[in-house]
Amino acid sequence: MRRNDPRQYDDLSGEWWLPGGTFAMLHWLARARAGLIGEPPRPGALLVDVGCGGGLLAPHVTGFTHLGVDLGDTGLRLATAHGVVPVRGDAARLPLRDGCADVVAAGEILEHVPDWRAAVGEACRVLRPGGLFVADTLADTWISRALTVHIGERIPNAAPKGMHDPALYVPPRELAAECARHGVEVELRGLRPRLGPLIRWLTRSRRRTVTEDTETPAMVPVRSVSVLYQAWGRKSG
Repeated sequence: MRRNDPRQYDDLSGEWWLPGGTFAMLHWLARARAGLIGEPPRPGALLVDVGCGGGLLAPHVTGFTHLGVDLGDTGLRLATAHGVVPVRGDAARLPLRDGCADVVAAGEILEHVPDWRAAVGEACRVLRPGGLFVADTLADTWISRALTVHIGERIPNAAPKGMHDPALYVPPRELAAECARHGVEVELRGLRPRLGPLIRWLTRSRRRTVTEDTETPAMVPVRSVSVLYQAWGRKSG
């Protein structure tokens, strides 16, 4: 398959919720994303989860009407089993009306779409005034490309080969500017995994659960946004 081919997720469908599986770090990222989302702002608040995959955000965002948008039927079936309302759709053309969402989450999706600017525009379009936008993605930098592709794909048990196309990585400043263009002023911060959970994951010695079973998150914030980073902010108006 070519790089970033979405069919890879169908081939790896058994890994989404597998304890100690390939997607363990995505569970860690989902928890970090949920920490920025917080509690629902009102009863029945709508959370639109763009690129929801297998629904990994679901255990961390209770109280929302959790709507997941994805192109993959396999991922949507898994997300549905975890309480997500499934919608088959493209991140760059969301089948939703303007201003319908209290929160839009775009977790690990912007670096997978051909036009990340269009996806950001759509996320901001469906967000109501005062609504919250939260995203995490990979930076378009040499160190990000080196760690995730040139090094990461050579480490046994790490990321599957071809999962990312570094040509699609997202420059942090450009992401902030694009959000601002659509009325959402965002803050940025970097993320990195803690060394202990990362080593256990890479050595496959962590077979307890793919979600974290301690009070200490596996992902921690850092100042640098040169590799993996989060963006969050509210829509004006």
